Amino acid sequence: MALNTEKNSYTVIFAIGMVLVVGALLAYLASSLKPTITENERLEKQQNILYAMGVNNNEGSSVEFISTAVAPKEFEKNISEQLVLTVDASGKIIKKQTREEYLEEFKKEPYLIDIKKEKSNYKNGTPRQLPLFVGEKDGKKVYVAPIYGKGLWDAIWGYVAMDENMVVQGAYFDHKGETPGLGANIKQRFFMDDFYGEHLLSEAGVFKGITVAKGNADPKNEDKTDNEVDAIAGATITGDGVTAMIKSDLKLYVPYFKSLKNM
Repeated sequence: MALNTEKNSYTVIFAIGMVLVVGALLAYLASSLKPTITENERLEKQQNILYAMGVNNNEGSSVEFISTAVAPKEFEKNISEQLVLTVDASGKIIKKQTREEYLEEFKKEPYLIDIKKEKSNYKNGTPRQLPLFVGEKDGKKVYVAPIYGKGLWDAIWGYVAMDENMVVQGAYFDHKGETPGLGANIKQRFFMDDFYGEHLLSEAGVFKGITVAKGNADPKNEDKTDNEVDAIAGATITGDGVTAMIKSDLKLYVPYFKSLKNM
């Protein structure tokens, strides 16, 4: 007996069958590719952290990461300590863990902490985990912190390297969908390099952050204590997003840096 393919029941059964087959295939691919995706994420974060602290292959005006082949070795060589600070709703540090302590409790590396999720949960009153990567640059300690925010169209994020006085020693920014030639330029060297030497604290030691300022009176960025860098033309909202994530995220690290003065 020939199968009647014109019946509605055949169409429904065929559609259900295709959904099951495609679903099973996608589940298999997701499962089989997960180790590769996790490894790529690990390497990318290591490259970003190292870039922020000045370990890169930059030449001229281009942005050049160290290769993925050497990233793990360079990360181990340049990052001497990984910490996770847990802050409560008031910004007080309620726990400080070493990499080993964090691994034992959460079974993952500090640099794989989901900053977006942590930031979202923190707004709802959940304590927030703050990764901090400690290395050495030019004979002095450097502290690298991840930041996360929102640009014009989608997510923006970055890593900021600081010394013990919260003076910026380097930065790396990236985005998911900012406008090419405008907001997307936050990941260009002419913008990122402006942050080097900028002070996050006022002379009185009060956290001010850094404002990406339109109409900045210091376009050559010679004044490093004005808490400002020059904005990107035509990218006001993206620049405001960079300002906001620097001020909201890095402010949470202030108690830790103050504690360094008392050690």
